[in-house]
Amino acid sequence: MNNYGKKEVKLYNILLPIWILVFCPTWLWLILIPANYLIDRLVLQWSLGEMPEKGTFCRKHTWKICIAGFFGDLCGAIVLFSVFVIATLAGDGMQTASLLDKIEQGIAGDPFSSIAAFLMVALSVAVAGLVIFLLDRKILTHAGLASDQAKKSALWLAVITAPYLYFVPSRLLY
Repeated sequence: MNNYGKKEVKLYNILLPIWILVFCPTWLWLILIPANYLIDRLVLQWSLGEMPEKGTFCRKHTWKICIAGFFGDLCGAIVLFSVFVIATLAGDGMQTASLLDKIEQGIAGDPFSSIAAFLMVALSVAVAGLVIFLLDRKILTHAGLASDQAKKSALWLAVITAPYLYFVPSRLLY
């Protein structure tokens, strides 16, 4: 209650983190999907080295790798969103409220605003990279690559195409 006998109302400013915009169906997808495909194709082709007929191999399998990349990005976003929701819901009244507020604000606005927020975003990028690696290794092994070559190519794809966009501060957009 405030001095006037009325209950106080808190208003929260809701801004979407920039990384969530990637998953909203918009005209941006007309740019993002071909750009992701092209990047995946270039990284795959580069990672195959001097493999004979790698152009044919890439043409046949890059679309699967592109889909796996989007799925990996989604897994990382789910981690980020889950941590954000937990920090938002659990933050009020707890002893760790200050830390949870920093994580919440960092994920939503600027991952570089606190070490905890940075580590949560780094964790989500690592989860996405791990999912990309595991799926790409499976795809490439089933496509006929030797196990060590599939592992090497999948590792390069995971490292280069991980969703580093999650680190871009949303406050730059707003």
